[in-house]
Amino acid sequence: MSDDRTEGSMKKMKGDVKEGAGNLTGDSKLQSEGKADKGEGKIQNAIGGIKDALTGKDKTDK
Repeated sequence: MSDDRTEGSMKKMKGDVKEGAGNLTGDSKLQSEGKADKGEGKIQNAIGGIKDALTGKDKTDK
């Protein structure tokens, strides 16, 4: 599995936490940052998936 997929998943989770915290506190800036982080994470994860597909690796390879 590509490092991009791992890092992308972590960014997405970080974004989920930030967005949730922003929702709870009513902080629109934190909500926006969380949405941006989630978007970056999704893109990075997708790029990792493409790299894995091109190199023949899948989720179960180590």
